[in-house]
Amino acid sequence: MSLPPGFLDELRNRLSLGQVVGRKVMWDTRKSNQGKGDLWAPCPFHQEKSASFHVDDRKGFYYCFGCHAKGDAISFVRETENVDFMEAVKILAAEAGMPVPERDPQAQQKADARAALVDVMEQAVQWHRLQLQTAVAADARDYLARRGLSVKAQERWEIGFAPANGGALAHLVGKGVDPKLVVAAGIAAEKDYGGGLYDRFRGRIMFPIRDARGRAIGFGGRAMDPNHPAKYYNSPETPLFDKGRSLYNHGPARESAGKGKPLVVAEGYMDVIALSEAGFTATVAPLGTAITEDQLRMLWRIADEPVIALDGDTAGLRAAMRLIDIALPLLEAGKSLRFALMPAGLDPDDLIKSQGADAMQKLLDAAIPLVQLLWRRETEGKVFDSPERKAALDKALREKIKLIADPSLRGHYGEAIKQMRWALFSARKPAQRKGPARAWGRNQDPWRRDVSPVATSKMSALGLGAADENHLREAVILATLITAPQVALEFETALEQLESRDPAHRTIQASLLHHLGAADLWAAIAADLGDGPLEKLINQNHVSISPAIRRRGDADVARMCLAEEFAKLAARRGYAREIEDAVEDLNGVADEGVTWRLAQASAAVDRAGRGNNEDQAEYDLADNGTRMKREERNALDQLLDQILSGKGGGGAGT
Repeated sequence: MSLPPGFLDELRNRLSLGQVVGRKVMWDTRKSNQGKGDLWAPCPFHQEKSASFHVDDRKGFYYCFGCHAKGDAISFVRETENVDFMEAVKILAAEAGMPVPERDPQAQQKADARAALVDVMEQAVQWHRLQLQTAVAADARDYLARRGLSVKAQERWEIGFAPANGGALAHLVGKGVDPKLVVAAGIAAEKDYGGGLYDRFRGRIMFPIRDARGRAIGFGGRAMDPNHPAKYYNSPETPLFDKGRSLYNHGPARESAGKGKPLVVAEGYMDVIALSEAGFTATVAPLGTAITEDQLRMLWRIADEPVIALDGDTAGLRAAMRLIDIALPLLEAGKSLRFALMPAGLDPDDLIKSQGADAMQKLLDAAIPLVQLLWRRETEGKVFDSPERKAALDKALREKIKLIADPSLRGHYGEAIKQMRWALFSARKPAQRKGPARAWGRNQDPWRRDVSPVATSKMSALGLGAADENHLREAVILATLITAPQVALEFETALEQLESRDPAHRTIQASLLHHLGAADLWAAIAADLGDGPLEKLINQNHVSISPAIRRRGDADVARMCLAEEFAKLAARRGYAREIEDAVEDLNGVADEGVTWRLAQASAAVDRAGRGNNEDQAEYDLADNGTRMKREERNALDQLLDQILSGKGGGGAGT
């Protein structure tokens, strides 16, 4: 059976040879460098103990230095599975999610036609290179010199020139090339009126575009006329060239990335050349369009975390922002993007020329992850001074996070957004302090809220280290929401704000948020996580005896249970935070605001805790009339005595 041209190339691009081979071998972890796609193992084709079998995952080839076996993913499957060529292709196509095309009786003819087009393109590349050395190309050579490209660099990048009056068509036809092939290669086109053919590229500096295997497949032409409406002009879609599935400098960049260079994605040809000449040799560019899904997959085959370095103008920023929506549904664990934000008005070429390669390296080192750019897009230049605006932000971010398919990754994105949201909206600001810092220091990391040792001991005295109790409440909440989908949407905001401490709870929480609104939440979440985590959650003793679980289907009971559990959990955790902040704010000086905050937090705990049918004898009345457990009241009295006597645990040297 013959396959259509390009199918095998696409299949090899989509597959990771390391994953295919990894099913049959045990990698030598000391010798392998998985981050660079450099993998070693004992050879599966002959008996040995040493790791002489090498897989270059970037290039997609393997070689054994013992038995000299070599090949690609298809040959590996053929040899290890004992199947023929087509069966190996079908196995790999199923793994890559590609349907195998039906038999094409003209496949060989098409393959021959592609080979003929490649030959035509190579002749065109050489002709344009020669034109750059002629007198008519003097302005083009001056332009390239002003852009900092030496003659050697021009030769390395095979830069050419298309004269204003054309000439490539006449040259190729004069060499015996069929005019139809010149048109099919995208070098010439038919006139709209009057018949005949004309050269597509005229008065332009020519940049050859090659595929990952180094074959010339198209051209990019830069107009010499500054007033030309199309500054850059690419080859049209041809049997060889699909701009949405191609990258400029693909092959050399893949090779450099395999040697440890960071993969950089720039906007245009000159940016790629400037970055590569400055030492950033693993640089590619899309071809005149925004980065497509296919190009993203190609980038991730080269490196796990490409750095997007688009121009610092409005168009460049818009392109980066659009890329977020394309990337989110495709994200996987370990596969993401980072963004190097260029200074306003500069592209990488400008930056290197004005500030040097070190400035570019600093920008690449400071590249931000995708989640931060998503937050910046949704918040920059906006004011959130009302509940409605905050709710609109929450909704927009929630819709974006739902695009992520991986439930674990979705949960981590939700957690990161939650932390940034807390930093933006939190009313608690760091206190202005005088004198030396405490011995234990105040946490300076806005992404964490570590509790100080002093605060921990005071909170334990108050019974606020009850992580087990909070864990039980979380389990009841999640189980109730899953088994009562008819009321789950009413508690969406509370669920989003739930700060689960247990990773298993966070995973279920993320899947719940993704599937809220589904008629059968259990089935929807089980499709993500399997039945195991849900069965484990629902069968816990304290969950199974909950009224909402015992009376499944009763929406009113579920609603009351959820409202009570959320209130208790929020009050307990709010109380813990207030104690923590109060202790950290102490510096040997009594503060009425501190005592007020503690009293208010205590009142909130009391209000949330009412209705538990606990022994009334265990309770005392606080000064503000609220109920408190006796041991909590005693501990609080001790803490307040220390505050008023200036012996609080927050002073320097404590």
